[in-house]
Amino acid sequence: MSQYNFKKIKVVPTTKDFVNIILSKTQRKTPTVVHRHYQIARIRSFYMRKVKFTQQNFHDKLTQIITDFPKIEEIHPFFADLLNVLYDKDHYKLALGQINTARHLIDNVARDYVRLLKFGDSLYRCKQLKRAALGRMASIMKRQNDSLAYLEQVRQHLGRLPSIDPNTRTLLICGFPNVGKSSFINKITRADVEVQPYSFTTKSLYVGHTDYKYLRWQVIDTPGILDHPLEERNTIEMQAITALAHLRACILFVIDASELCGVALEDQLSLFKNLKPLFVNKPTLLVNNKMDILKIEDLSEDRKALLEELKQDGNVSILQMSTVTEDGVMNVRNQACDMLLEYRVEMKMKGKNMENVVNRLHVAMPHPRDSKERLPCIPNVIQNKKSSMNEDDAEMKPKKKTERDIELELGDDYILDLKKRYDIPGDEKYDIIPELWEGHNIADFVFPEMEEKLKLLELEEQKLLESGYYDPNLSDEDDETKKIRGLARQIRTKKALMRNEAWMHKSSTKPKVTRIGRKRERSVSRLKSEFTELGVEFSDDDGDAHYGDAARDASSSRPPLKKMRVDSEGRVRSSSKKPRDESGVRDMTERQKVKAMAKKAQRKAARNARKGEGDRKIVNLKPKHLLSGKRGIGKTSRR
Repeated sequence: MSQYNFKKIKVVPTTKDFVNIILSKTQRKTPTVVHRHYQIARIRSFYMRKVKFTQQNFHDKLTQIITDFPKIEEIHPFFADLLNVLYDKDHYKLALGQINTARHLIDNVARDYVRLLKFGDSLYRCKQLKRAALGRMASIMKRQNDSLAYLEQVRQHLGRLPSIDPNTRTLLICGFPNVGKSSFINKITRADVEVQPYSFTTKSLYVGHTDYKYLRWQVIDTPGILDHPLEERNTIEMQAITALAHLRACILFVIDASELCGVALEDQLSLFKNLKPLFVNKPTLLVNNKMDILKIEDLSEDRKALLEELKQDGNVSILQMSTVTEDGVMNVRNQACDMLLEYRVEMKMKGKNMENVVNRLHVAMPHPRDSKERLPCIPNVIQNKKSSMNEDDAEMKPKKKTERDIELELGDDYILDLKKRYDIPGDEKYDIIPELWEGHNIADFVFPEMEEKLKLLELEEQKLLESGYYDPNLSDEDDETKKIRGLARQIRTKKALMRNEAWMHKSSTKPKVTRIGRKRERSVSRLKSEFTELGVEFSDDDGDAHYGDAARDASSSRPPLKKMRVDSEGRVRSSSKKPRDESGVRDMTERQKVKAMAKKAQRKAARNARKGEGDRKIVNLKPKHLLSGKRGIGKTSRR
């Protein structure tokens, strides 16, 4: 795994927080009540569940810590050595090993106590076994206090490390302190590295990114390195040594020939020779910064000879720049990127994967058919175009003026003319075209051949009329087809009627017609009139008696109407049921007293801004200590 996201490692709590979190979760997530009627098997399972739940939470938390932190054997050698330099990999491995041991010990404790709980013979004994199990787990975690604190410090420092990709295109800047490395990375990238006029301002690795040839390049600024043995270098210097040893990058070794950094040029070149084993198989540039103060050409002959010797021995290119005036800065970046691109292409060509690709490629070389040599034929048009392009380059013919150039040239007299390049002769391009002209839409006359096409369409229409194409009497259907269509129409109509009738007869969907809206079907007067028309005569007494009996029989089947009465407030109430304000009240005096109490409670609720009994509004309490007691001579505004 070449990359590792150290910023996703979760926070490592202290021992006290660790134990509190786990025990609190156990209390919240498991049952907490044991009743006296529980059987002993249920009591055992109750406490076994607590022990197992606590053990599982400890196990999950510790496993997450172990898996979140990177394993030195699985990450890139650059990150492995950086971990060793910053935190000491032995101490790091020991801390993770102790966490792993604590996890196994907690699992063993839980397993042993669950086994003992299976034989608990009382509530008291089961409870004591549970307390002992949780206490031993907490004691094991308390012994890991130092390891957890160390891992939390490592996590915080890992989160602050820059996101370095060891396999991408990288420019690595190194050299003595205060020679201008941080100034250079600030010029070519958006990195904001602190720059100060004293040594060891940069104490860790900084990363910036730049674009060149449509590619993204990673630029790393390293802390300054002093010229002494490897054993005597401190943690700050070892970070730079680790980056030089493991990153496949183009090395930019920055020197200060003017010696304003406080180090002689000979000592800087001596450091370059000492670090030379780390530059093997890597493109290297020796960059002289502060050329605005002193250039290489102005050096003495002895120092020039030292630089020439380095250039010949190590196959090193020497460039110059000034981060103050920015002379040569982009040239140094471009040349370093080109060297690294060539080096990466060479390495890919030497790799095993390239052989498989080359073996699949075949370049066909045609053989002459009649032993005649045929040179490639380039058309005259292409040759003339190439020659004209070369002439244009030689003459540097001025470019065509743009609207922006014309605007700058004319200044305030410039007027934007969008119609000057219209392909219309004369001044007609500036004419304003109306939408309507002499009562006609002008768009109808834009098409010049429209009149001729309209005449052709009218002739075609006349021919169709003459041939009887639009005669309504002509029909392709015979009598049998018409008969079938008529029957089908009748069937559809009948089905629609049946569907509506079924819908009307449904009890759930049948409309409820009230007595007022429904017309009366049978009545005595209607029956009399019909009988009279038929010639049947009968007396009114008999009819009244006959229909009176029928009416009486019909009315006897109806339930009697309830007796209604009007209360004191004018509301209609049933006589069988007392109103609420009268139920449970002995006399009129007591009822008036109840009403007065209700009105008083209602006024109190309104005063407290409550809508009713269901309103739970809590109003601000009145300052009783200011409004109680005897009045003094002081202010009375609060009263």
